[in-house]
Amino acid sequence: MSLTIPRTTVTSWRELPGSVWLLVGARAVNRLGAFTLPFLTVTLVAEQGASVAQAGYLMAAFGLATIPSRLAGGRLSDRWGPRATIVVGLCATAAAQLLVAGSRTLPQAAVAVVLLGLAFEVYEPPSQSLVADATAPEDRPIAFGLLFAALSAAGMGAGLLAALLAGFDLRWLFVADAVSCLLCAAVIARWLPVARPSSASVAGPARPWRDRRLLLLLGLGTLLATLYLQVTITLPLTVTGRGLPPSVIGLLLTASAVTVVIAQPLAAARALRRLDDPVAMAVAFVVLGIGLAGTGLATSIPAYVASTVVWSIGDLLLMGRAYTLVAAIAPEGGSGAYLAVYGTSWGFAAILAPVLGTQLLASTGPLVTWLLMAMASLGLAAAYLAARGPLGVPRGPDLGRD
Repeated sequence: MSLTIPRTTVTSWRELPGSVWLLVGARAVNRLGAFTLPFLTVTLVAEQGASVAQAGYLMAAFGLATIPSRLAGGRLSDRWGPRATIVVGLCATAAAQLLVAGSRTLPQAAVAVVLLGLAFEVYEPPSQSLVADATAPEDRPIAFGLLFAALSAAGMGAGLLAALLAGFDLRWLFVADAVSCLLCAAVIARWLPVARPSSASVAGPARPWRDRRLLLLLGLGTLLATLYLQVTITLPLTVTGRGLPPSVIGLLLTASAVTVVIAQPLAAARALRRLDDPVAMAVAFVVLGIGLAGTGLATSIPAYVASTVVWSIGDLLLMGRAYTLVAAIAPEGGSGAYLAVYGTSWGFAAILAPVLGTQLLASTGPLVTWLLMAMASLGLAAAYLAARGPLGVPRGPDLGRD
């Protein structure tokens, strides 16, 4: 399914279609309340009496459940349309959050956690599909970058709300998250334009797992996500291991979110828009690599902040282009399924990243670990350039034009 919205070339994020802005605003409200995941393990131990090992198993079960959740969201998006799928996914997530809050025994909590995982990613593929379908191919980096920036900015507020509510009762975190999901669903249901089936979606479903181009992007995307997740895994250990207070971690994450918001105009810069997606991603990986190397070399708070700003700019450029490239190879009416399959890269990375990052840090130390990650970033830059041929990417900015 696709939105029947006229698509014109825009010169900045301010000119994006109203449906994209509506989605971004609604998802920002949802993200503002989505602060429960870091507290889920604590809640299982403190409120449900789970051991640390049991909580770890349940979190692993949650992570595994998010993979079919995302795939289901992509398939439903192409069949039902983005609006219906987003609303269903948000309502299901809210129901699961309330089940977690209302659980009185560990078995009840275990069921609720798995159900939460099955619902948690349903609305992601249709959100991304809507952005892809409502914008012209050359405008998608701007639109995806805006969505990424809005979620990052809302994440800062989410941390503050979590700090306030956690002082009362951890269960209230899940209630507040459920309320934010329902508010987002209400906005989407009321004001998002209705999609109608395209001729391609009526003819038959997309088969993303048979597309070698998508599988290539899935492999590269898993490496990208594994590198990206080191920020939440290895960075805190590096900062505290070098004798800095834990509050510095919050400062760096805030600096990253602020950078992503302020640096939005870069996504619309004419020089970058003239580059095709693999070349633009290669440039972004170089920027990311410089920032990662700077993190390894940093010994003071200003140095950490400076390197954070650099790798955050790389993140912004990468997130906009990665999803744009996937949407470009998707058949008409199949963007939801393609984006869902690509999104499983984050599930795979969630398994690889903790082991890889902690083992590297323990065996080589922070300096070598971050320099190796910087080298990996440069390697990914070369890999995306080499993938231009297999992906069939033409030179210039016309990638993905209908």
